[in-house]
Amino acid sequence: MESKVSEGGLNVTLTIRLLMHGKKGETVKKMREESGARINISEGNCPERIVTITGPTDAIFKAFAMIAYKFEEDITNSMSNSTATSKPPVTLRLVVPASQCGSLIGKGGSKIKEIRESTGAQVQVAGDMLPNSTERAVTISGTPDAIIQCVKQICVVMLESPPKGATIPYRPKPASTPVIFAGGQAYTIQGQYAIPHPDLTKLHQLAMQQTPFTPLGQTTPAFPGLDASPPASTHELTIPNDLIGCIIGRQGTKINEIRQMSGAQIKIASATEGSSERQITITGTPANISLAQYLINASSPDPDPLGRNTFPA
Repeated sequence: MESKVSEGGLNVTLTIRLLMHGKKGETVKKMREESGARINISEGNCPERIVTITGPTDAIFKAFAMIAYKFEEDITNSMSNSTATSKPPVTLRLVVPASQCGSLIGKGGSKIKEIRESTGAQVQVAGDMLPNSTERAVTISGTPDAIIQCVKQICVVMLESPPKGATIPYRPKPASTPVIFAGGQAYTIQGQYAIPHPDLTKLHQLAMQQTPFTPLGQTTPAFPGLDASPPASTHELTIPNDLIGCIIGRQGTKINEIRQMSGAQIKIASATEGSSERQITITGTPANISLAQYLINASSPDPDPLGRNTFPA
């Protein structure tokens, strides 16, 4: 893609990810046309969207200038209906691979301090990674001009210090997608609606049935919990170390939820020195194991961490 050399002689294709709320389809279309950058917005009914801006650095700066001024315009419009007297700053949230955040902060915070002082923008790098990812949020706030200067400096740092290792991108999830089991059906909550979930329903029904088949020669239905229940079996999986945190969850909440929902026993082996994978042992009926595998798959940022889709979408 041909383009003029931008300030500082940068003319490299770069991708910047940004977190935004809501849909701004028309605005994005206009920004694409006027900036020359490729701008994509993540799909899904999430309150947060990831906006990916790709192109030569000058096209990226142009797109950011348009975003910053659009945000300021929105703030001005919202203030005309409010009693507030002081105008809040424009705030943008970038999503940056954690492996690049060290260079952005600099030794003893020297780089981030220099960026704050030279641009007049406030810059904060989140201490924790965004859920199920190896990316962190970098919040920039200030006047549109300060934000544009700040983004330019961040781009320079990102170009000088490329990400190390594989990056697991942050994918916003719906605000909450609890699963409800009612009347033998599984539903996921989306907005104000309960949406039937056939895969989970099928698995849940299997897992909850203590007597999925009648043993040969037995004419009367077996009572739940008697010998008719299928024998427990064991299944082993290997999961990459960088995904294990998403499956365990904060203080083990996720794995406990999977144990409870699937009815399976799940053991995660300790990390072995020099190994990039962890062993997970699932014990239960075939249906318990299937449901546990399905839920492990669903809780991972990788759409198929087990290398096999239990249920194709």
